[in-house]
Amino acid sequence: MRNYITFIFLSFSTLGFSQESLSELLKQNNEQSVPYISVQELAMPKTKAILLDAREQKEYNVSHLENAIYVGYDFFDLKSVTDTVPDKNQEIVVYCSLGIRSEDIAEQLKKEGYKNVRNLYGGIFEWKNNNFKVYNQKQQITDSVHAFSKEWSKWLKKGNAILD
Repeated sequence: MRNYITFIFLSFSTLGFSQESLSELLKQNNEQSVPYISVQELAMPKTKAILLDAREQKEYNVSHLENAIYVGYDFFDLKSVTDTVPDKNQEIVVYCSLGIRSEDIAEQLKKEGYKNVRNLYGGIFEWKNNNFKVYNQKQQITDSVHAFSKEWSKWLKKGNAILD
């Protein structure tokens, strides 16, 4: 997985961020093996999905969706999800910053037999760009969003981009 991550990051630095739109970026970097869910659809009151945050702990601590469960990316442990969400028919939405790392995690869940897994289109950036609330590690609403990197921060149009 680390070689794949390195490839993705190198791709972003040379190709991904020259893209004109989020749609093009996601097409370039995702297999589209997991269906997307829009932020508008996820925000609807009838949605009862379990939210999994596929970013790193420092990103989650700065900002995450309400009630999201941190699962990480570099050290993702499938067993932690199967223990937490034993019902493989449960609706699950995985997200990250933009929707690229979350696709990798969602693919692993699908391989494990989860049948109702979707990837949040545009990730937490698109969520915040649409004026939906994000929360910090104290579960307080925040305007800050961990932007992962200077290059990725260009996709965050609203809120305060936080970099390490």
